[in-house]
Amino acid sequence: MKRTFTCIVCPNGCEIETEYEGTQVLSVTGNLCPKGKTYVTQELVDPRRTIATSVRVLNGTMPLTSVRLTNAVPKDRIFDVMDEINRQTLTAPVRIGDVVIADVLGLGSDVIVTKNIDKA
Repeated sequence: MKRTFTCIVCPNGCEIETEYEGTQVLSVTGNLCPKGKTYVTQELVDPRRTIATSVRVLNGTMPLTSVRLTNAVPKDRIFDVMDEINRQTLTAPVRIGDVVIADVLGLGSDVIVTKNIDKA
């Protein structure tokens, strides 16, 4: 099979054409750097994504704080991870780097705070 990808690893945004059978990559063309081949292979074998979202904060100077994952998780588990994140409510103060959920769903990624919120 053939498939075209737009690489998202670096600012070049290469249009990469790949030929593959199942999860075996036969050829990769169009990438300007080696990261493109790695990206395409990952997308075909085990696509992963990161999440950046927000969590409610009680008694804070702002009602929400931003959070992100420390590692990419399997693409097909994104909605499960979001369900877990959406169940969370923090109490101010919260600090950058605070772990909201350690090893979310056993996927090897923590959910951490990325914005300080002081107590109101």
